[in-house]
Formats: sequence, structure tokens, C-alpha cells
Amino acid sequence: MSVSPVSTEQSPRDRPFPHEADVTSVRATLRSPRRLRVEVLAGLVVALALIPEAISFSIIAGVDPRVGLFASFTMAVSIAFLGGRPAMISAATGAVALVIAPVVREYGMDYFIATVILAGLFQVVLGVLGVARLMRFIPRSVMVGFVNALAILIFLAQLPHLIGVSWVVYPLVAVGIAVMVLLPRVTTAVPAPLVAIVALTLFTVFAAVTVPTVGDEGQLPQSLPSLLLPHVPLTLETLSIIAPYALAMALVGLMESLMTAKLVDDITDTHSDKTREAWGQGAANIITGFFGGMGGCAMIGQTMINVKASRARTRISTFLAGVFLLILVVGLGDIVAIIPMAALVAVMVMVSVGTFDWHSITPATLRRMPRSETLVMLATVAVVVVTHNLAIGVIAGVIVAMVMFARRVAHFTSVVDIAHPDPDTRVYAVIGELFFASSNDLVTQFDYVGDPANIVIDLSRSHVWDASTVATLDAITTKYAAKGKSVTITGLNDSSQERHDRLAGHLSGGH
Repeated sequence: MSVSPVSTEQSPRDRPFPHEADVTSVRATLRSPRRLRVEVLAGLVVALALIPEAISFSIIAGVDPRVGLFASFTMAVSIAFLGGRPAMISAATGAVALVIAPVVREYGMDYFIATVILAGLFQVVLGVLGVARLMRFIPRSVMVGFVNALAILIFLAQLPHLIGVSWVVYPLVAVGIAVMVLLPRVTTAVPAPLVAIVALTLFTVFAAVTVPTVGDEGQLPQSLPSLLLPHVPLTLETLSIIAPYALAMALVGLMESLMTAKLVDDITDTHSDKTREAWGQGAANIITGFFGGMGGCAMIGQTMINVKASRARTRISTFLAGVFLLILVVGLGDIVAIIPMAALVAVMVMVSVGTFDWHSITPATLRRMPRSETLVMLATVAVVVVTHNLAIGVIAGVIVAMVMFARRVAHFTSVVDIAHPDPDTRVYAVIGELFFASSNDLVTQFDYVGDPANIVIDLSRSHVWDASTVATLDAITTKYAAKGKSVTITGLNDSSQERHDRLAGHLSGGH
């Protein structure tokens, strides 16, 4: 008698999450009380974690806390409908705050809002043009430098709140950091930053300790956000003022959002629409700007709380995070105003520490990593810290990476004398990739005087990548012709042959 094996496969009801199409489905989640509960609780936890960071990022940007809080609300709610990565959290961020902070300092709030709206327009255009596909050209070392530089700038932004203040601020910050370090070892049911903020606030209130508070930084919202138009002249002068900051904000926001989306893809084993995410971020920033918010992008920390810790997978959690945030800050604004700044400084110091990629600077990593990779990372960090502009730092890092790559690959090309079929013929083989960096030295590797009358250059183990290489081959042919010798180029693959036939003899310009 045969016995059927006992099935160990979980039923769809017992599995944590079904297949990908169902995992991110809002309709399927609404029909499942268990999954809906996960999404609702995740949204609440994220909202609680967003409050201190939104306020802190507002202060970094030099605007009232309500500007960052409203931005976090409108960004989260908008991207829940418009974004391409379900369950990813977008809100006011330190990266965006650092980029556009000079605008409000130098030109005022109206120019600041106009910058946010223009940045959103840039992101929509870049998204439609397919900028998401360009993310593949950003090397890992540049991304590491980007993250490390962001961490350093966030830390530096806290120093003004630690200089020239009462001595009580320092032990408060230390206690806040200790709570955030030690509490997760006991429980992760409640966000440690929230516990630290509540504990320090209760202490300062009941002990009647006078320290700088959130209320000292600006008025908190007492009503819902409303539509507004920035009062700026619609002139080329205005555009010249805000466009550089808007473009920097657009690039930084897209880079951070697309990198976060890729991370969530890997964690959840699901796919996201990066192009939709790009223009969705732009549309969310435009909406945020017209509601008086400071703009933002994807938040790595809050997204990890939502996806990894809370196991949310749909747009519901993102939407509810924004809704819960608005309820908390509008309904509990008076309580938020008495939060000591020391608590927020402690939160941001921990955000900085958690953001920094410490593994990238360990001695073992530095010994194992090629020097060129380390140089790219350090160059990115240095440029960002000096300019306080993350976009410029990333661009500089990519340029350094390109130069180092070209320099490394250029040394892989060689010319080898491989055959002498007869006394009047010599065959050379060119081995390696031929482009502007490697082909420039090619001219010097032939014996124009000592070679016989017929020269064959075999490129079967090479590839012609650009016009510089074709020009170099023309120069070699010309040098041999000046000595009364002929050159035959053989072994070109189809792509190289097409490029050579199209450009050979047409690059000298008659000179």
C-alpha cells in the first residue's frame, strides 16, 4: 500500500505573502484583514518616526517645522498614488534640505517654494526622458561616497545646536543617544527615536529645565495645509536664481529615490517601475510646493521601518503614514512645540551614524579595495563636504571613476609582432579594447623605419570603440605611406568595420 507524502507546502492563507502580483495589490490587501492590519500599523509607526526627522530637516533647511511636516504629509500621500515603488516612503529629507537651504537664507520663502516646484518639473521631464536608466552608470564607490557625505553633512548641521547653549543640553543629547542605542536591544515594538524624544520632553517639562525647544524654532501648524502660489517675478533673473538649486534638488532627489527603490526591490523580491517613480517624485514635489512644503524624496530609514521591520508591501502603508502624520501634528501641535532641541539633535546624530557606511573605511576593506575605488569614494565625499552640494559631489565622483577606469583599461592594450609570411611582409596583432585613452599610444608601437614594405595589422582581438581610434589608425597608415610602405587592416568585427569604413580618411580635416 502506497502512502502519500505529507505536503509541507503552506497554503496561500498561511504564507506571509503570496506571489509578487498579489503582494503589492491594494485590492487584495483590503480584502485581507490580517494584511490590512500590517499596513495600518506600519503606517502609524512610520508616521511617529517621521515627526522628529521632518522637524529636524526643516531646521536644517532654515524653515519653520510646519514646512517640513506639511512636505512629509503631501509627499507621502502623493507618492502613494503616483510612485512606481509600492511601500516606499517619501517625505522631507536631509539631502533635499541641505541642497536648497541657501535659497531661503539668501532670497526668502517665496523663492524657496518656487525652487521646489521647479525641481519637481525637472524631475518630471527627466523621468519622461528615461533618466532612471542612467542609474546603471553610477559606480558603487560613488554611491558609497554619496551616503557617507550625506551622513557627514547631517552631523555638521547639528553643530550650531551644540555651540553656545546651556550645559544641560549635552547630557540630554547623551541620554537621547543612549536610549536609541540600548532600547532596540530590549524591544523594537516602539521606535527608539520616539521613546527618546518623549522621555527627554517629559524630563525637561517636569524638571522645569530651560533649554531650546522646537517651539523656539518656529510656529507649528494649527490648521490643514492650503494651496498657495509663490510671489516671485516670472523673469529670467528669477529663473537664473532658482534653476541651479532646483536642478541640484531634482538630481539628488532622483538619485536617492531610485537607489532606495532598488534596495526595496532586493528586500521584497519584487519589481518596481523606476521611470514612473522618477516622474512620480517630480509630480509629488510640485504638489508639495503648491501646498507650501519644502519638497523631498525617498527616505531610506523610514522605508526600511516600513518594509523590513513592519513588513508592509503596498501603497496603503505609504498613504496612511502621511495621513497619520497630519493628524498627529495638527491635533498635537502644542505638545510637539515643547520637544527639546537636544532630543532632535540626538536623533539626527544617530541618523548620521546609521547612514554612514562604516564598513567602507575599515582597514580590512581599504586593504582589499582597489586604490582607484577608494579614491573615487573619497573624491565624492570631499567635493560634497566642501560644496555642501550632493549633486556636484556625485557628478565629480562619476568623472573621477570614468578617468580611473579609462586609465586602467588603457594599459591593457598591446601590439605584438606575430608573423613574417615573407621577407616583404610583417603581421602585427593589436590586443585589447581601442578607445581614446588606449589608442593614443598606439602610434608609437610600430617600427616605421625598420618594417618591410607590406604591413598587416590584425585587429581580430580588438574592438574599435570611437573616432579617436579610427584617427589613430589613419595616422599609422599615413606614417607608413610616407616611407613608401602599405598597410592592410584585417580582422575587424562587424561593428568596428562599419565604424572604420564610415570614418577612415575623413577625420583629418585637410590638415
